[in-house]
Amino acid sequence: MSAAQAITDDLRRWIVTQAGAGITAPALVEAMRKSGWHEDVAIDAIEQVLRTHLDDVAKRQGWPGAVPVPEPPIGESPLYVDAGDRQVEVLMALATPRVVLFGDLLAVEECEALMAAARPRLKRSLTVAQQTGDGEINHDRTSDGMFFERGETPLVQRIEERIARLVRWPVRNGEGLQVLRYPPGTEYKPHYDYFDPAQPGTANVLQRGGQRVATLVLYLNNPAKGGGTVFPDVHLEVAPRQGNAVFFSYERPHPSTRSLHGGAPVVEGEKWIATKWLREREFK
Repeated sequence: MSAAQAITDDLRRWIVTQAGAGITAPALVEAMRKSGWHEDVAIDAIEQVLRTHLDDVAKRQGWPGAVPVPEPPIGESPLYVDAGDRQVEVLMALATPRVVLFGDLLAVEECEALMAAARPRLKRSLTVAQQTGDGEINHDRTSDGMFFERGETPLVQRIEERIARLVRWPVRNGEGLQVLRYPPGTEYKPHYDYFDPAQPGTANVLQRGGQRVATLVLYLNNPAKGGGTVFPDVHLEVAPRQGNAVFFSYERPHPSTRSLHGGAPVVEGEKWIATKWLREREFK
């Protein structure tokens, strides 16, 4: 039985109603499996219905439409993904929001080298001003940071090429790698990485490569306590373990993507991360 043939109007309404009531995806799949659906077909059907439903809602509300986003090749649940010069572990994957935790993306030596190169250039981190699109100090973000130019050093170039292969998105569509240091007590309160279409400064930012569509946070050290990456909408916290990285994407600039995230306060020690933001088009 194909998903297209099996999705009746009644089933479509049932899936949307259950999802809206907060029923988890595994519970939906299990209910359909007990009704005679093959598990893989049930998953495809649920994803198709919810994607179509969200697009319909977006059109009625006037939200920006969905766009293609980076997607790691994990459809068959591999333990490892070939990132060109390195085999990267797949430790966890979440469908909605799309979150993938990678292990051993960076070697310890690469982490140490990035921190050493970034340290002399650290300054108070900025956020994008909604009114103008320029950088500004924001009390929600209390880290120090710096940006490498794309391909600035052989190490940066190697990491960027590895990331591009890992998430199947061109190097040229990525912003420069940003390195951030969070001393004890610092944090980045929950926020979205996309640029709000309703804000006047967004038009200026989008000229450099369109919307952000995905984020990769790479952990460069092991803080003693705190500093996890949190996703409040799904009650998920990713521990900042050296060499690992968490990827998440957002197919439209809207809270419906459930991509709200933040950096929890560092309790003890420092946290160092590198962030890679990916754009729709070539970033200039």
